[in-house]
Amino acid sequence: MKKLVLLLFVSVCALMCAADEFDLSAQRGESRRVLAVDGYASSAKGVINPQPQRIDTLAPDRVDVSRGFRFNDRRKAFGADVDFLNVNPRGLKLSVDYGKKGPKELSGAYVLEISPKEVKITGYDETGAFYGLQTLRQLLQADYSTLPQVKISDWPEFKHRGVVEGFYGTPWSHLVRLSLIDFYGKQKLNTYIYGPKDDPYHSSPNWRLPYPPDQAAKIRELVDASRRSRVNFVWAIHPGKDIRWTPEDYDSLLTKLNGMYDLGVRDFALFFDDIEGIGTDPRRQAALVNDLTRDFVAVKGDVAPLMICPTDYSQMWANPGENGTLAVYGRELVPGAEVFWTGEVVCSDLTPETLEFVNSRIRRPALFWWNFPVTDYCRNYLLQGPVYGLDKGLTRNDLAGIVSNPMEHGEASKLALYGVADYAWNPKAYNPLDNWERGLREVLPKAAEAYRTFAIHNCDTETGYRRSESWETETFPFDSYTPEQFQALREEFQRVAAAPELIRQGGGNDLLLRELEPWLAEFEKLGRRGLRTLDLIKTFEAGNDSAFWADYNRNLMTDDERRNYDAHKVATMKLQPFYENAMDDMYMAAYERSTGYVAPIFKGIGSYSSLGSIQAKLMTDGNDSTFYHSGAAQRPDDWIGFDLRAPRLILEVTILQGRNSVDDVDFFDHCIVESSLDGENWTPLTEPLRNQYEINWTAEAPQQARYVRLRRLDSQRRNWAAVRTFSVKTALDINNP
Repeated sequence: MKKLVLLLFVSVCALMCAADEFDLSAQRGESRRVLAVDGYASSAKGVINPQPQRIDTLAPDRVDVSRGFRFNDRRKAFGADVDFLNVNPRGLKLSVDYGKKGPKELSGAYVLEISPKEVKITGYDETGAFYGLQTLRQLLQADYSTLPQVKISDWPEFKHRGVVEGFYGTPWSHLVRLSLIDFYGKQKLNTYIYGPKDDPYHSSPNWRLPYPPDQAAKIRELVDASRRSRVNFVWAIHPGKDIRWTPEDYDSLLTKLNGMYDLGVRDFALFFDDIEGIGTDPRRQAALVNDLTRDFVAVKGDVAPLMICPTDYSQMWANPGENGTLAVYGRELVPGAEVFWTGEVVCSDLTPETLEFVNSRIRRPALFWWNFPVTDYCRNYLLQGPVYGLDKGLTRNDLAGIVSNPMEHGEASKLALYGVADYAWNPKAYNPLDNWERGLREVLPKAAEAYRTFAIHNCDTETGYRRSESWETETFPFDSYTPEQFQALREEFQRVAAAPELIRQGGGNDLLLRELEPWLAEFEKLGRRGLRTLDLIKTFEAGNDSAFWADYNRNLMTDDERRNYDAHKVATMKLQPFYENAMDDMYMAAYERSTGYVAPIFKGIGSYSSLGSIQAKLMTDGNDSTFYHSGAAQRPDDWIGFDLRAPRLILEVTILQGRNSVDDVDFFDHCIVESSLDGENWTPLTEPLRNQYEINWTAEAPQQARYVRLRRLDSQRRNWAAVRTFSVKTALDINNP
């Protein structure tokens, strides 16, 4: 047999960061644990979201409302909010009022009473009465002809409930923002923080300058839309990159805030996240908030207390001492100012422990900035899974509120925001899985089942803040399965292949479909690819090698198909790995069955668990613009390598570390290349290497080895590790003379 010369290349899908200066390495300390979704599906059609605090049934009979409602707007404040009603002078009386004692003396509290004589909504304030109307709207969506006889006493647990448009990447369009603001009001979310990192008038270089007239007009429109939806529009400014702490800068900031006030803004936030240099000074940050509270908030009289995002916004790097940012805020920041916090790490669960850490230092309940479902660190993924990881025992004494930082795909973020709204209103009753099931019907009611198929397989990112995915699907090795498992997986791949067209036909939301389309296209291809793989398993089992190799080659992804998939990844936890692993394993088995030799496919191995997954193949895809990423911080003696699956003579090893060879932080800055025959005794191929992105080793004489690895030596670096290319050139398969 001719000598086998195998050249394997390595790479991984890039984390696309839109920021030029700030590197998203902040994400790179998270665990790779994937926690299961909690909760259970139980809801019937038309359940109220968010779930009310208390519902008392007044009588078993339902109230006939088929003739509509005789609307009595006692405050003349809700005429624009009842477009969902059939207003009829001969209908059932509907009265709406506010300003009276309710179930709780909290903004947003309301009572909704439904009886055969009258439907009565009483809010603690105007917002509460508006929320009562939203609950009535949801009840009517289930049945426009009858209503249950109930008394709903309801109020929000947390003060701030909403969204921060604070991601890196393409900001939302104006149409999407308007659509989302309407959605916020209907789901009783009361906070929209406008802070897109790529808006130059929010951040550097133009934060000192007023918005151009056309952009200012759009912001005024957003403010007006927010007011109609009873949403607090919070305009945020991000001056820390180049702030000079001079009187001139203070005057510029004051002028900018006054200009935003003239556009109708009454809520403001200062962001000092993701910066370096003098802007990180916590005493100056606190003093700025205090000065603006005196010179702007107090002077205006109708401006809410300021919000601030500290530079130390994560427990992962926050200085816990008395001189740390949080302790300085606690001592010096004016009472009433709200402080953002992302938790244990940048993308993390909401727990009592992390709140105890921050609250004890800032001396007030933190405002949780939840980096979910944000994908600015993995922009080729679309997160459509349930909202979970939020402690259900927290109260307003622990937490000022929660704002979700969504994806740059605003409409596709609605499914997650539906869950955030439910949790933030009534955390004790929150059921993640049930909420997700209801949210599917809310977001895409005409194609809910197809959307469910798509969503359940598009939840995880493979890296960073991991989410459970495909939890109802069982995959298996190509040569170990039962008939029932095989048939169940075939039926699932059939649903996958059919779902995209069903979503397109029944969508009814053009903005959402436009965002979903690139992933729908890949999802449809995966469905067909999976079905062909199952057919190929049967061809392999039949022993017809000629037919097998023909069908195998037809089922391989082309270079273009691979590039398209990598740009819009779908079903990365189970379905795509089933395809990849089955194809590889059948290739090896068929090769060895045909030749009697070990197939020249190398397997990723190492100290990172992800090397045992298909992610390791990103080091062998021949594309050095992509890369494998460890997804965990470096530790002593960590290593990344390959099992050549048989002893071979190696001639060359080429390794490209990092996501680039210029300034990336994710690489082993002190390392060595080694080989081994048994996986236990290792021989150095190179001297210890320092700060080398590009590693090239050529044998003076062929080295016999089965394993090759890159091992980390002593280093202070704690970043993740990335490898674009890991190629091993072999001259002779020792077992195949």
